[in-house]
Amino acid sequence: MIRVAVIGAGYWGPNLIRNLAACPRAKLVAVCDKDPKRLERVLAFYPAVEGVADAAALLARPDLDAVAIATPVHTHLPLGLAALRAGKHVLVEKPMAASVREAEQLVDAAREAERTLMVDHTFIFSGAVRKMKEILDSGELGDLYYVDSVRINLGLFQHDVNVVWDLAPHDLSIVDYLIGRLPKSLSAFGACHADDRSEIEDIAYLNLDFSGGLLASFHVNWLSPVKIRHFAIGGSRKSLVYNDLVPGEKIKVYDHGITVSADAEARRGVLIGYRTGDIWSPHIEEVEPLQRMVAHFAECVEEHKPPLTDGAAGLRVVRILEAAQRSIKAQGGRITL
Repeated sequence: MIRVAVIGAGYWGPNLIRNLAACPRAKLVAVCDKDPKRLERVLAFYPAVEGVADAAALLARPDLDAVAIATPVHTHLPLGLAALRAGKHVLVEKPMAASVREAEQLVDAAREAERTLMVDHTFIFSGAVRKMKEILDSGELGDLYYVDSVRINLGLFQHDVNVVWDLAPHDLSIVDYLIGRLPKSLSAFGACHADDRSEIEDIAYLNLDFSGGLLASFHVNWLSPVKIRHFAIGGSRKSLVYNDLVPGEKIKVYDHGITVSADAEARRGVLIGYRTGDIWSPHIEEVEPLQRMVAHFAECVEEHKPPLTDGAAGLRVVRILEAAQRSIKAQGGRITL
């Protein structure tokens, strides 16, 4: 059983606290936050857990094996470096860092300290995303043609990062897990509406070229009156649609597509036939992704195993985010990765 503390009891911290407190492979010993009222409110449910205001004092404790960092992204580097250099294993909220350089520093520090560095890419631990990975790896979809993702809702507006850095890491981490490689290039557009003087985009569109005919598009938006979580993958044989907001049948596989005539004479007219087959929805194990994620972190620390969402995976996502930001500032200029 690893002894762990959570740094940050704001928006995401309470979710980590709840799941770490319930994890049989971890013992939650402390929660750190500068706001005493926030600490009091969160720890009311966990009387055996200590509240701490000073992160440096927390990291100096010898009775601590690991920390989970759930603080604003600009604090991930200093807190992560301090924790790793203090000999602690680190679980850090997405995105891993505010830049590629910062992410590289965390990866290097974890390697030098021989400590686990894991990024909280929670969706990778969901039953639905794991089922998608299983379907893709089986070859059932055939050659992949496109990924189309929409993650939109009204708020929550962030003050330190734009909508790309806030929402896109979820779907970029899913694509990274499914595809297993960085895109060849990308282009992105974004706009600011909440404040004319602000440089924090609240709407953005990303287009990623993975080469080999595979394109991926992402729409992220803080201004939509409706909440949509839609993720589609199209292949040469079948297609798959993942809707995270549907209580049942989150994934549907469609045996729909096109066939191009192999006849040379017919191909001069590009004869295309449309195929409409079955639609099926696979069974998905209902386990809270965050519960599975913290258990995986504890397992990796105890057994010295590399995490599924390790520092390298976090770095790949940050590379895409940083390139997307550069493209937005260049009015959609294509960036090579």
